[in-house]
Amino acid sequence: MYSDFLPFARTLADAAAGIVLPRYRSHLRVTRKSDSSPVTEADREAETEMRTLIAGAYPEHGILGEEFGDAGRDAEFVWVLDPIDGTKSYIAGSPLFGTLIALLHRGRPVLGIIDHPALGLRVAAADGHVDVNGAPARMREIASIAEATMLTTDHTGIGAFKKRDGFDRLASRVALYRTWGDCYGYTQLATGFADIMIDPIMSPWDTMALVPIIEGAGGIVTSWEGGDPLASNSIVAASPALHAEVIRALNE
Repeated sequence: MYSDFLPFARTLADAAAGIVLPRYRSHLRVTRKSDSSPVTEADREAETEMRTLIAGAYPEHGILGEEFGDAGRDAEFVWVLDPIDGTKSYIAGSPLFGTLIALLHRGRPVLGIIDHPALGLRVAAADGHVDVNGAPARMREIASIAEATMLTTDHTGIGAFKKRDGFDRLASRVALYRTWGDCYGYTQLATGFADIMIDPIMSPWDTMALVPIIEGAGGIVTSWEGGDPLASNSIVAASPALHAEVIRALNE
């Protein structure tokens, strides 16, 4: 059902990549938004192009985007756009940035795309199925925290939003801890190359595409405290065998 929207979602991702990738590893002009986060002309132009395509194909659908806010957010279907998730990585010439696209139906995400144009990786999910570049994707199954690869975007700011002690203890228990963050961390989980991804602060355009991808790949997504991630501003994603233990460790 919702997979019927995937071809169009892929068209949106192609359009964003066509704007973002030619500017990658160039000397971009960077400005600061009101929250001091960086933004480039590529962010704004990519979102503008995706909005134009949506308005042409589905004028009755709403849109929520990082750069230009919401239009028709109360519509039955709403597209949620983050043209460059990981703008800091993009500016620094790192390939770990991506474009996030989600479709909400009555407020719940039913389709998600993470597109990494610099890596040639695209993860797409709808109707409980997840693929990476067209091949089925699935989280790996491991038995214990001691075997896990754990990722986050930026551990230096965790104490500003959540309990730092629990995070540090958890990081000391896993087999490998890295800051392969932003949307790339969730791609690693969904494709079986990592097991735990933690972000203490998220916006709706950061979160919505990730939920159908992680859940469709067999994982669990909650808030830091274990609740609904859509009602929170944090995310903890992990395999079912590990998730409850991760939540306990973070909140000790």
